[in-house]
Amino acid sequence: MRKALTAAAIAVAGFTTFAMADGHAPTVGVSWSNFQEERWKTDEAAIKAALDAAGATYVSADAQSSSAKQLSDVESLIAQGVDALIILAQDAQAIGPAVTAAADEGIPVVGYDRLIEDPRAFYLTFDNVEVGRMQARAVLEAQPTGNYVMIKGSPTDPNADFLRGGQQEVLQAAIDAGDITIVGEAYTDGWLPANAQRNMEQILTAQDNNVDAVVASNDGTAGGAVAALTAQGMEGTPVSGQDGDHAALNRVAKGTQTVSVWKDARELGKAAAEIAVALSGGTAMADIENAQSWTSPGGTDMTAVFLAPVPVTKDNLTVVTDAGWIDQDKLCQGVTGGPAPCN
Repeated sequence: MRKALTAAAIAVAGFTTFAMADGHAPTVGVSWSNFQEERWKTDEAAIKAALDAAGATYVSADAQSSSAKQLSDVESLIAQGVDALIILAQDAQAIGPAVTAAADEGIPVVGYDRLIEDPRAFYLTFDNVEVGRMQARAVLEAQPTGNYVMIKGSPTDPNADFLRGGQQEVLQAAIDAGDITIVGEAYTDGWLPANAQRNMEQILTAQDNNVDAVVASNDGTAGGAVAALTAQGMEGTPVSGQDGDHAALNRVAKGTQTVSVWKDARELGKAAAEIAVALSGGTAMADIENAQSWTSPGGTDMTAVFLAPVPVTKDNLTVVTDAGWIDQDKLCQGVTGGPAPCN
């Protein structure tokens, strides 16, 4: 089993400023798949802050959900003379030529949050299989019997299947016992909430609304599922998510979403920046603090760091306000007599 670490355990080089061998400050290029998810702006701010603390320069490009544009974006970042790349891959398979182009120039790559199945890319993420387990556990506790719907992530993102695998591990015993039945399952192209809502609407129609719980794989897809359920007067049906999006945490407080597995993007972004700077200075991947050898489902031997996620339900909402992730007013907007701290 992979070892997930608390973010505090990911101190990398202990530096305050850093210079390349020739004396210039490193430049780190970040290729974003898109900015549709609320959390990417938080990740970006954390990366920028950590690079600034290291005396490094940040440059970036937004692929706008296009795998073709992302390849040209990486080419452009390489042409700008970056010393390391952080890549949030739009399509795990299509990104391969970008890794090769970087490797040919001696530029290290950090595969950010999503697996790039190439041993030349350092893999940094949260334990996404465990995220899936946490989602399924919370929904199963809330609704231990009945008809389940699985709203999965994008088919081009390996995380979608990592999550789905973890979900199945938890649900399998209840399925075998006949306590629950999966009556609908769909990938969500691009993780787009509108696509998740459309999938959920189609499943509700096919099942004549005979649905008791939804295991949705992130907060965007959860929002789409909740919208479809609410339109049918089914708000309050257990629904999972992840990322700790502010809107999702507010839904948890209101009782329309059961859990959002919180992955503190501030810590992931900080770790990515520190790892990228260390790699740009010649640190070997295996020598990054807390790095571990990990074999992907496809059999690729990788070097990776996994951070530990936290499931947030109505029972522990204060964890996100105490951490400064969300203001209490925003968390509790529209909530009366809800769980702490909204009571």
